[in-house]
Amino acid sequence: MDAKRLILCIAAALLAAPTFVAAQQTIYKWVDKDGKTIFSDTPPPKDVTSSTQKTVASDSASSAIPGLPYATQVAMERNPVTLFTGDECGVYCDQGRAYLSKRGVPFRERNINVDPKAVADVKTAVGSLLIPVLTIGGSTLKGYDEGQWTSSLDGAGYPRTALPNQPNPRATPPAAPRKAPEPVVATPAPAEPAPETK
Repeated sequence: MDAKRLILCIAAALLAAPTFVAAQQTIYKWVDKDGKTIFSDTPPPKDVTSSTQKTVASDSASSAIPGLPYATQVAMERNPVTLFTGDECGVYCDQGRAYLSKRGVPFRERNINVDPKAVADVKTAVGSLLIPVLTIGGSTLKGYDEGQWTSSLDGAGYPRTALPNQPNPRATPPAAPRKAPEPVVATPAPAEPAPETK
């Protein structure tokens, strides 16, 4: 069985196992022969020389997002993802959203056209208002470059693809566009009557 199929089988088993059956669950982490990090509730194969395990209490499992793989939840906790977008971003922001969705990465979207604080945050992060900007934990990526985004998300521990039936990865929807202010029509003050002359 190849590594990709093994990962999918393990992920499917983790999703199928109800979290409320046991008060505690042991999660194992190891690196397979292809260099991929594996998280599982079953011990690693005998040929794995180094692995770690962690017991997760039921109250922390209950705070987990249902339907997200454990590896995604761990990455999300350690390295949250924020995508800064704007109305003038167009195709690049669309490509960025689609890429994050394809990978199943939960992300927060902040639109600089509706969120004044996002404007300041983007200027602080990259020195200009060039968007999209992607933050992954403490790292900041300017512009959409799939290769750079892939490398950074891999390094942050996010899986390469979303699982079947995985919930929509957008952690928070973007703020609704601001309504244009109602035009203010100035009405001239009534003219004062001219003083009567006699």
